[in-house]
Amino acid sequence: MGRTSRRSKQRKGSASTPATAALERAEIPFHIYEYEHSADHMDAGYGVEAAEKLGLDPRQIFKTLMADTGSERIIGIVPVTGHLDLKALAAAAGEKKATMADPKVAQRESGYVLGGISPLGQRNDHLTVLDGSALQFDEILVSGGKRGFDIGIDPHDLLDLLHASHAEIASW
Repeated sequence: MGRTSRRSKQRKGSASTPATAALERAEIPFHIYEYEHSADHMDAGYGVEAAEKLGLDPRQIFKTLMADTGSERIIGIVPVTGHLDLKALAAAAGEKKATMADPKVAQRESGYVLGGISPLGQRNDHLTVLDGSALQFDEILVSGGKRGFDIGIDPHDLLDLLHASHAEIASW
């Protein structure tokens, strides 16, 4: 098993990604969770790998996905144990339909690589919807901006910082 660690927020000014820098600027408390990412077994996905390596409940770890409505891109944040329901996301965003954004577009507009896309500190602002299941936890994990680097944050703080909404957008 690879190296894992959890540490509290670093000193101001020592942010290692745009996501942690955004949290530090907003003075929102967070924890950093790091693990050694391995591409050997990615069939289950990056979030499931994080849950296994960190020894955490996978329902508490969320993935950030970008969808395209035809007129704009929107962000859906759902548990790694589920799937993004594109119809529910579109409805939550007041749109008729949505499809998954092209991976190259998601990387370019977020400023992050696939498997490390954080909802925080993205290059472009997007309408964001967090799955309602997040609200049952005091802390959820989202990508911190690179593979093997997650951020633990109160879901209410995440909603406030991103000016996001919450809705049931995950399917199982």
